[in-house]
Amino acid sequence: MIFKEIGDKNYPTIIFLHGGGLSDWSWKVIVDKFSDNYNVVTPIIDGHGENGNEEFISIEDSASKLINYIEKEKGGKVFAIGGLSIGAQILCEVLAQRPNITQYAIVESGLVIPLKGTTALTVPTSQLCYGLVKKRWFAKMQAQTLYVPDKLFETYYQDSLKISKQSLINITLSNGNYSLKNSITNTTAKILIIVGGKEISVMKKSATLLHNTLNGSSLYIVPKMKHGELSLVYPNQYIEKLEELFTL
Repeated sequence: MIFKEIGDKNYPTIIFLHGGGLSDWSWKVIVDKFSDNYNVVTPIIDGHGENGNEEFISIEDSASKLINYIEKEKGGKVFAIGGLSIGAQILCEVLAQRPNITQYAIVESGLVIPLKGTTALTVPTSQLCYGLVKKRWFAKMQAQTLYVPDKLFETYYQDSLKISKQSLINITLSNGNYSLKNSITNTTAKILIIVGGKEISVMKKSATLLHNTLNGSSLYIVPKMKHGELSLVYPNQYIEKLEELFTL
């Protein structure tokens, strides 16, 4: 895992974990806002972008790498961690493994209920899709699904060329099979759970499960928005929600 860092290291640290198929650049507007008053870290998850040569193993493996970084570089605790999609799943795993690792946590569009048929369908589907990933027209379709701004499409496309077939398989398997660990109930973090009102049913069920499992957490169902749309398309609204959370 590669860790990009901006802002004074003496400031409180905020970590932002990107979604699948994206990279640190997807947080740029949010990083620019917070870096004046915070030390902001944007990891690049294994298998993505600049880290495409490093095979993605699992959500648990990624969580362990983030925990090791925080222990070695940040004294074992940070001010806040935000995660989108697979980044949100990694964040949930971090909270389950280290209950006191952060003061605040922002879980956006995190799937914590396993999808039926993931294991059986992943390999054949990935075999089919991997060739398409290299096609510009397919990347255009995917970029629209992921709400990648037009000005960042070329960056997204070049990053998508770097993912290996095995990483794609491992990401899909880990994402679809991930389930919430009981130990997450031990976390001391103040948690904001975000889900789009137009997301698929299992995503909204995951958000509700998280909210019901984590005493004191806040659930924000964003009206008329789809998967990850708040932070990716409306970063200023996302920033406002974080600033509200940080006053609690």
